[in-house]
Amino acid sequence: MHQASDLARRLARNAESVCRHYLPESHRQGRYWLVGDVEGTPGRSMFVRLTGPESGKGAAGKWTDAATGEHGDLLDLIAANRRLGSLAETLEEARHFLSLPAPDPRQTTQRSSAPTGSSEAARRLWAISRSIHGTLAETYLRRRGIADLRNCGCLRFHPNCWYRADRDDLPGTPHAFPALIAAVRDNDGTLTGLHRTWLDPSGTSKANIATPRRAMGDLLGHGARFRPSGTAMIAGEGIETMLSLRQIMPTMSMIAASSAAHLAAIEFPSVLRRLYIARDSDPAGHGAYDDLASRASKAGIDVLPLDARLCDFNDDLRQFGTEAMRADLRIQLMPEDAERFIG
Repeated sequence: MHQASDLARRLARNAESVCRHYLPESHRQGRYWLVGDVEGTPGRSMFVRLTGPESGKGAAGKWTDAATGEHGDLLDLIAANRRLGSLAETLEEARHFLSLPAPDPRQTTQRSSAPTGSSEAARRLWAISRSIHGTLAETYLRRRGIADLRNCGCLRFHPNCWYRADRDDLPGTPHAFPALIAAVRDNDGTLTGLHRTWLDPSGTSKANIATPRRAMGDLLGHGARFRPSGTAMIAGEGIETMLSLRQIMPTMSMIAASSAAHLAAIEFPSVLRRLYIARDSDPAGHGAYDDLASRASKAGIDVLPLDARLCDFNDDLRQFGTEAMRADLRIQLMPEDAERFIG
């Protein structure tokens, strides 16, 4: 870890050069380098601090993506930008950029494999996944009626994600499929786990396997987050449900849990004052709503349900379209939120 800390400091002293090399389609504005995301997409939601102390508040080299809540140092940026799957690969890339010699092998230790399903395994899978734009994951979501995928940095794609077949799968089920990957983060923006949706290689549907959706890592209380935390937020059970709501309210803070049980256990951001809960129309969905609403009310947070006409909001989006959904949601939101987020 001493090597990593030393390289992070060296990179921070050359923060602008790092940004120009790894994020060339962006630009400097004052003390910051502005860009759309760690992939280097043009935009302004992510900023890298170019000047400041070596550590602590305002340190040079620290970055934050305001659209996703992701943050880190320049080693994290390099790992994500180059989709490097291990610390050793990231350190090697950083040394190459800084024109430093390789370390003495006697001073390094072999990095052990991460336990299956752990937060560390989730971080490594996230690091080697890539932006969903132009991939089968984007094709899949568009076929589900989800066309606006701007500011979705919490989503990535892996072309060959390992799948462990279980006893309900057919003999000869492949060991890997393309997958939509969603980052699960805590209220501080730290990645704690992932949600995987395995896809048919055509991109037209989920993979034909027993459990096409699985989560990994530390999930309790956390979720896939769309937009930074705000005074108003929508919480729901599924990724596609929340992405469907984003088609109508792209600037509303939202969080998707991996199951009804995890929805009931979501931790509340300190700034939250009003919580909307996208309620699935099944017993598990109603139970999760009751439990989460009870916890929120005890915490002094106003709670309101959001109900779809059909089973969930993705069904509504595909069946009725955005204009009908917009009308349905407008009358379920508080008037000030309808004006602010729907317009």
